[in-house]
Order: sequence, then C-alpha cells, then structure tokens
Amino acid sequence: MILYVVLGIAIIIGFWLAGTYNFLVAAKNQMQNAWKQIDVVLKRRHDLIPNLIETVKGIMKFEQETFTKVIEARNKAVSFQGSVAQKAVQENALSGALRQLFALVENYPQLKSNENVSKLQEELSLTENQISSARQSYNNIATRFNIAVQSFPTNLLAGVFNFKTADLFEIVDEKEKAVPKVDLNLNK
Repeated sequence: MILYVVLGIAIIIGFWLAGTYNFLVAAKNQMQNAWKQIDVVLKRRHDLIPNLIETVKGIMKFEQETFTKVIEARNKAVSFQGSVAQKAVQENALSGALRQLFALVENYPQLKSNENVSKLQEELSLTENQISSARQSYNNIATRFNIAVQSFPTNLLAGVFNFKTADLFEIVDEKEKAVPKVDLNLNK
C-alpha cells in the first residue's frame, strides 16, 4: 500500500515537473515570437527612413546635421546586436532623431505640402504606432514569463533549467517621459 502512495506521489510530481517545464518553454517561445514581431516592424521603420531623408534632402539643404543624426541613429539601430534593453536604447535614440527631423519639416512649407513627404510621415507614424503596440504585447508576455520564473514553486524548476527573467522595453530617456505641453488658448 505504501508503495502505491509513494508511486502516486512520484507520478504527480513528475506530471507537475513536466507541465511546469513545458509551460516555461512555451512562455519563452511566445516571448521570442513577440520580440520577432517587434523586429519586423523595426525593420520596416529602418527601411522607410532613407526614403524620407532622400525626399526632404533637396529642400532642407541647411539641415545636414539633422540628416546625419537620423542616419547615424538608424545605422546604429540596424546593426546593433544585443539585449532587448540595449536594443531599446538604440531604437529610442532613433525615435528622438526622427522627432527632430519631423519638427524641422514643420518649418518648411514646401515640405509640409509635398505629397511624398506627407505619405512617408504617415507611414512612419503608423509604423511607430505598430512598434508601440508590439512593444506592449512583448512586455505583457515577458512579464507573465518573469512572474512564472520568479514565483514559487516554479522558480525552483526555472533555476534548475536556467530560465532567466526577460528584459522589458522601458523608456529610459527623461525627455520621452515628460508630459507634452498643450496650449489650447484660441485667443492668440
């Protein structure tokens, strides 16, 4: 009788170990898939930037420094191979450089009315929204994974099989955290 009880407990523990391990593997793969989705959208942004630069370059002859910053930030982001957190820093730098370029475009009436520039800005804006959505999805999946890796008793198995917590996309630039100022005063 005791043998059956011990055998039953061993089977239950075996099922728990297998189920927990499979859960951790599935969560890790979902997280990697979510990261690949971000990567796809980032590539789209990286591909659109040279087209935008070429379109506005002729009109914005005196803004070479801004073009250089955007191209350098893009090239760093494209070639960077590192952790999610380090990649986020590179991509945030690129976002900042693009914001500078868009702000300058506003100073050129010729560009504001140019259909190609408008289309490219719209495509980049849509892509930025997709990046934000993909990052949110990744962070949600990574958070669930991290909770599983850190929670008892799953953390015991996670430690044995070397499952590490995942980095999240975070805003590290204080300028990006600042609340935008909106002036709705119509009496100007």
